[in-house]
Amino acid sequence: MAGAVKRPRPWVSPDHHASHEHLLWFATPAGAVDPDAIIVPTIRPPMALKHVVGLAADLRRPLVVLCSGRWTSARRMTEFADWGAEIVAIDVPERRRLALPDFQTTNLLAGTRFERREDTSVKRNVALALARLLRWKRILFLDDDIEVDSSEDLRRAAGLLDDDFSAVGMRIDGFPDNSVVCHAYRAVGGPQQSFVGGGALAVATGKDASFFPAIYNEDWFYLLEARKLRRLGVTGKVFQAPYDPFRTPDRARAEELGDVLAEGVFWLLDEGKTLQEADERHWTEFLARRKRFITDVLTRVPFCDEPPDVRQRMQDALRAARGRLDLISPELCVAYLAAWRADRDEWRAFLNRLKPVRRWKEALARLGVTDHEHINPHLSQM
Repeated sequence: MAGAVKRPRPWVSPDHHASHEHLLWFATPAGAVDPDAIIVPTIRPPMALKHVVGLAADLRRPLVVLCSGRWTSARRMTEFADWGAEIVAIDVPERRRLALPDFQTTNLLAGTRFERREDTSVKRNVALALARLLRWKRILFLDDDIEVDSSEDLRRAAGLLDDDFSAVGMRIDGFPDNSVVCHAYRAVGGPQQSFVGGGALAVATGKDASFFPAIYNEDWFYLLEARKLRRLGVTGKVFQAPYDPFRTPDRARAEELGDVLAEGVFWLLDEGKTLQEADERHWTEFLARRKRFITDVLTRVPFCDEPPDVRQRMQDALRAARGRLDLISPELCVAYLAAWRADRDEWRAFLNRLKPVRRWKEALARLGVTDHEHINPHLSQM
């Protein structure tokens, strides 16, 4: 029929694992437990957080908002003073001003094209250290573009932490939560799924001394142990707000190293292997697979069911990812994992040095945070 759009045929790439679902434990909570705090890293205007403020008010648990950028601040979070939620709003300073470890993974990429500019990992690490200082046993990370059906879903996720799980993710519904390359794979007919991650994650802070490295997919690395994925539970469902993954090719460039490292590690886990097998030979083979995968997706973009302008931006993004991929060597991948292992040891030692305190001001001062607001402190004894 004239003017009809040809839909992409279903296509499964032999060079990409579209799902890691079999690595997860789907569990039914035996009970529900209040988290000690809800943690939200944000760069958005305060009213973008009205949903999570409502959750905190409903649960009567403190909400820790970690602010940076031009659109938000600790002071601006006082707009929620009448919402019935206790809020600790923090202006997160530059990493060098915080009393956190000097990570080898960060230094390895500093000054290169792979350096991560976003501060999400820093904010999450501040939250983990804050939890140690304040004796919080269960915290719940939520991104600022995530919505939850009911606060009971959060309580059920936290309840699973009392079982054998050190972390419990919530399934992402709504807009898919994937990298730019994986979004393109779905658009051309690939069966791409989303994995759980830091966007909606309950954490038992005392069960594993892991950290978030400054790289894309930092939450996947947080969920790893030295040799394998930790026992990771899944329950409930949250909704991701839509965004345009192809708005600028810079996003694809910024994601590529983290996507390569995480997908390369999970490729091994999918096949029943361990991180110890992520040697130069593995990375040489995986980098070749990755290049074939991106190139194959790119060749299918002209035939996908998207408007011409979107197809053009998809092609630009995929070419940007492939260009950045060409700069990634097997040696860099091996060096990064070695640095990550060393950083895990350093993070564990750092947490062990933190002595619990009684007040949140003491805890923030210990971490080098000076700008903050405590809204409705009468709602708890924190």
